[in-house]
Amino acid sequence: MVGYVARRLALAVGTVLAAALISFLLAHATDTSPGAVRLGVNGTPERVAALNEQLGWNRPLYEQFGDYLGGLVRGDLGTSLIDGRSIAADLAARVPVTASMALFATVLSGIVGVVLGVTAAVRGGRIARLITTGSGIALSLPAFWVGILLVYVLSLRLGWLPATGYVPFATDPAAWFRSLLLPVLTLGIGGAAVIARTAGAGMREALAQEHIRTLRAMGTPEWRVRYVHALRYASLPVAAVLGIQFIALFGGSVIIENLFALPGLGQAGQIAAAASDSPALTGVVIVATVVVVVINLLLDLVVAILDPKVRSA
Repeated sequence: MVGYVARRLALAVGTVLAAALISFLLAHATDTSPGAVRLGVNGTPERVAALNEQLGWNRPLYEQFGDYLGGLVRGDLGTSLIDGRSIAADLAARVPVTASMALFATVLSGIVGVVLGVTAAVRGGRIARLITTGSGIALSLPAFWVGILLVYVLSLRLGWLPATGYVPFATDPAAWFRSLLLPVLTLGIGGAAVIARTAGAGMREALAQEHIRTLRAMGTPEWRVRYVHALRYASLPVAAVLGIQFIALFGGSVIIENLFALPGLGQAGQIAAAASDSPALTGVVIVATVVVVVINLLLDLVVAILDPKVRSA
């Protein structure tokens, strides 16, 4: 187990370093420069060249990258070219917004999806067909369309939830929860459909296993066979899909964050890209990569715990 964890940690560090190198090289491959972005349309070629020299843009790339890695180790992502704000401080305020939305949507989809999938596998018949059909419909609906529909029904028509905006938890916990509820429901509907299909298929496969038939022949109570032994067998693919789902929601939240005006990581990336703010955009990439790597590492450990064969692979 120690060797397995060590290999995964080495892979995680290598992934972060690769992301840092690629984003650094792409920032230098563009036609713009920090001086041109900071000075804007009023910058003369002489002033742009002088500012680029002052910012160290003309230094050798390996020196700039070494300094950038040193800053990353210290938690320093640099400053924005647009307003000079600390990128690390700005992203530290934005990450909880995106992480909360992705985490709650993943938990919601996991609970609802597992209940529906297990019910379909255990009950079968008309209920299974109804759940399968409903899951297919939910999977076919684009998330932004679901969000617009929920805003129209729950906000504009019924007035139950705010349509847009975000309230920090420290300001008002109840308002914070209400501001996240619509985005979470929007993302959770499609996610629940994926988990329902995964859990249903895993449960049906588990119930057909030889050791499950042996347990039944030994007189093990049916509820224990289904919801302890079979469900544990079926939890492996569900755990893997939930981890991948969180990563997808965390990294692909741009549309939903803009739809609900949430000040999250995706919105920061869009703003930085539109303004050609390469340090800010690189910071978004690095932070997102670190979160994804950490979640992947935790997912690998969970899978290894659930399936001992993985540890020896």
